[in-house]
Amino acid sequence: MRVIQFTATAGPDGVLHLSIPVGSAAGEFDVAVGVQPKPARPPADPNRQPTPEELGWPPGFLESPYGSIRDENFVRPPQPFLEDRMPVE
Repeated sequence: MRVIQFTATAGPDGVLHLSIPVGSAAGEFDVAVGVQPKPARPPADPNRQPTPEELGWPPGFLESPYGSIRDENFVRPPQPFLEDRMPVE
């Protein structure tokens, strides 16, 4: 016996339609179905920002970018003065 597990969503009529791949076009199959509702998720905090991992970045990617300077004694040298320019309309 092969166990196939997946999550499905019921339609607005409250009926859950299943398509189960069995790998064979012919033959009879014994089928057992167990239905269990998923536990309710707590309401999401609207002020919570997603983590970089939730946004698809690899773990630790933004904490140590390539080419970053890890020397704590490094200071940015003085920058040259920028001239004032006319605003763009």
